[in-house]
Amino acid sequence: MNITGESLIGASCIKGGGADFFAFDPAAGKDLEPAFHTAGKAEIDCACELARIAFDPYRATAPETRARFLESIAHNIIGLGDQLIERAMQESGLPRARLEGERGRTVGQLKLFAEVLREGSWQDARIDPAMPERQPLPRVDLRLRMIALGPVAVFGASNFPLAFSVAGGDTAAALAAGCPVVVKAHPAHPGTSELVGRAVQQAVAAAGLPEGVFSLLTGTGNQLGAELVRHAAIQAVGFTGSRQGGLALMAVAAARPQPIPVYAEMSSINPVFLLPQALAEKAEALAAGFVDSLLLGVGQFCTNPGLALALAGPDLERFTATAAEQLAQRHAGTMLSAGIQRAYEQGVGRLASNPHARQLSHGIAGDAGKAGGGVPALFAASAEDFLADPQLSEEVFGPASLLIACKDVAQMREVAEHLEGQLTATLQMNDGDHATARELLPVLERKVGRILANGFPTGVEVSYSMVHGGPFPATSDSRSTSVGTAAIQRFLRPVSYQNLPQALLPAAVQDGNPLAIWQRINGQLKK
Repeated sequence: MNITGESLIGASCIKGGGADFFAFDPAAGKDLEPAFHTAGKAEIDCACELARIAFDPYRATAPETRARFLESIAHNIIGLGDQLIERAMQESGLPRARLEGERGRTVGQLKLFAEVLREGSWQDARIDPAMPERQPLPRVDLRLRMIALGPVAVFGASNFPLAFSVAGGDTAAALAAGCPVVVKAHPAHPGTSELVGRAVQQAVAAAGLPEGVFSLLTGTGNQLGAELVRHAAIQAVGFTGSRQGGLALMAVAAARPQPIPVYAEMSSINPVFLLPQALAEKAEALAAGFVDSLLLGVGQFCTNPGLALALAGPDLERFTATAAEQLAQRHAGTMLSAGIQRAYEQGVGRLASNPHARQLSHGIAGDAGKAGGGVPALFAASAEDFLADPQLSEEVFGPASLLIACKDVAQMREVAEHLEGQLTATLQMNDGDHATARELLPVLERKVGRILANGFPTGVEVSYSMVHGGPFPATSDSRSTSVGTAAIQRFLRPVSYQNLPQALLPAAVQDGNPLAIWQRINGQLKK
């Protein structure tokens, strides 16, 4: 399949009227052909208008139709074969094994949402039959179901060119809900995005769906994203990226004549609590696992462990010595883009120059440093200084972390209370630490979206029970998740039907239950 550098507007391939740009190979330090063309206002308007026209017919499709459509996208992505993996390797610097795994996750979550559609509980069908004889007042017939919210703007993420991009979790959830999608491709991997976009475009045509169900806009600069969010047809936004970018889109969405929700995943340092008994028992093993997690993917995971906390003393010293020694032996890895590398270097520089932080170790720059390499770094600070200095709480996106020494469990809890909202928190513990964990859990439940025991936060399972979200600034809406089947709820809203004739009711809330889904009738789940 040829990469042309065009935007995919419905069924058409259109050369944008804006500035040309090139993809960049961060490992080789060179531009990649072909030239890509930035979409302008005309292309944005066309894509959004097609999405508006497609919305009603698409949301009216049967769940089975949408399930097969998602499976067709998955099939087409697999059909791209090595071309997709090799282009993604060039544009991201990520290794083949990582990208093949990410492709599997992308395909898997599309298939999972197909299962969700067939199972049907996402519709939340509720029926309260009429009670005309009820005293002192009769009850009307009331029925409720969830419907699609409207066309959704999805922003591809820089650190996951497949799983959080064109056909990633946001797109899969929105399409499953019945929402057309307009994707703004990330400029760091436009060729990868175009290949996947063409796979989706082909699936739309094969399913006989309205062409506006999917469009892909290519381009650089903030104006493209702002214009997309500003467009009246767009009814929700899915975004994974920096806090600055997420806040900017939230401001645009809030300033519209009709404000819309922005589901933004933005910033998290994912604290790891090394509880006393576990630390005493296996300080060296925990240090090795911590360093491996920190350096996974050159630290470019939103769940990267950017903070570790423990009680001061010999056990923490053992952990620190092992972690520093292991990190010092690790080489820099190629970062996803020059912009990410610059931001990482600035973040590490701020910590290195901060009088409250002490650098414990750094990795080996080597030749990778000449081509976008991120040099691992480990710092330490006291809990008192961490609580007093806001700069120490800032995310450094990359393979850097800060170790915090606490004088007692009360101070560890004080640090937990001080933290901003996070995607994850990890408790490294054994049976003797349960009392300490029990003291921390109420705080962590308020602060994070996922609490782990005896693992590390990198790695997010796509499943029914996963939450990849959390209080601000981890996300813009702590009630939502961007990973797992509950992600579909972001793009749905409830509609109640009062006294409508059976012939006019949607299938999900008809008495005969033609979809054979779970219905809550008078408060009782039945099928």
